[in-house]
Amino acid sequence: MSSLEGVVIADFSRVLAAPYATMMLGDLGAEVIKVEQPGRGDETRTWGPPHYEDEATYFLSVNRNKTSVQIDLSTRAGREQARELIARADVVVENFKPGTMKKFGLDYESLGRDDLVYCSISGFGSGKGAELPGYDLLVQAVGGLMSVTGPGPHEPVKTGVALVDVLTGLHACVGILAALRHREATGQGQLVELDLLTVLLSSMVNQSAGFTLAGAVPKPMGNRHPSIAPYEVFPTIDQPIVLAVGNDRQFRRLCSVLDVPELATDPRFVTNSDRVEHVDELFELLSARLRARPAQHWFETLTPLGVPCGPVNDVAHAFALAESLDLNPTATIGDMTLVANPIRLSRTPVTYRLRPPKLEQ
Repeated sequence: MSSLEGVVIADFSRVLAAPYATMMLGDLGAEVIKVEQPGRGDETRTWGPPHYEDEATYFLSVNRNKTSVQIDLSTRAGREQARELIARADVVVENFKPGTMKKFGLDYESLGRDDLVYCSISGFGSGKGAELPGYDLLVQAVGGLMSVTGPGPHEPVKTGVALVDVLTGLHACVGILAALRHREATGQGQLVELDLLTVLLSSMVNQSAGFTLAGAVPKPMGNRHPSIAPYEVFPTIDQPIVLAVGNDRQFRRLCSVLDVPELATDPRFVTNSDRVEHVDELFELLSARLRARPAQHWFETLTPLGVPCGPVNDVAHAFALAESLDLNPTATIGDMTLVANPIRLSRTPVTYRLRPPKLEQ
């Protein structure tokens, strides 16, 4: 038996944040019925390359364990069909522009079901920010993430994936599961609302708290950490590596391996705070030693000593690493290899029952 077996989700979502959430719930056993626009479907069906055969891998990445039904919500018949679907659902998930579902009479209040869990995801909330477009790149910009990402203040950089969407999808899962638990105890559903902006502000954790608690406005530091050193990318003879030295003991071990034990007693570097203050000098001294050997040598030498270190892998090498550690990073459905759900449950493991649906299904 799966964790969410018997839970039915009417999924009116598209693109990334909400489809990621509903896929995660589908992996946990929920029955997910994805509602798509007739003839077009989810926008991400056309977001390629790359493609798997004739399907966009973007769409395939977040839509397994779902069936698909085409409903034209602009018609009376389509809205009635949607209501029939919702009538047998435990959960509704939607991420249309705020007000869209109300226009169709399919919003939480209009449905009037006290036992329904209804999750709405927007870019900037349903109030004063309702008219703002909820695109991940836009939120990364106005939400402050790009201001702390990149080599310097004049070169803001987005993350290499739509991270805010993914984080919002995960927060949506938490909210939906909490609401289902409450319904199990009381019989009452509720409205679960999330917006990309406040999810991002929450997810920036120490950077956000530095502002709210100390008034510190963080700036981009490239690959460095504002509070830890050495904690960045270093050159080697062949490829970059990362050192993530989190305490003084690890630093002393690093200095010993690099044959510069005197750095561990140098007044500039004795404590972490000292090292952060003199991070430029530290980088030059460590780089001079690390350039002498390949990245793999340092990885194999430092890791057994408890010094966090590793090469900067591409995605292919990252999957290979996970495979070598028996982490099983992929899942197979038919002839399709997808990224595995990372949640491992001992009694009710995730399942991979359905490939992402084709539009005609």
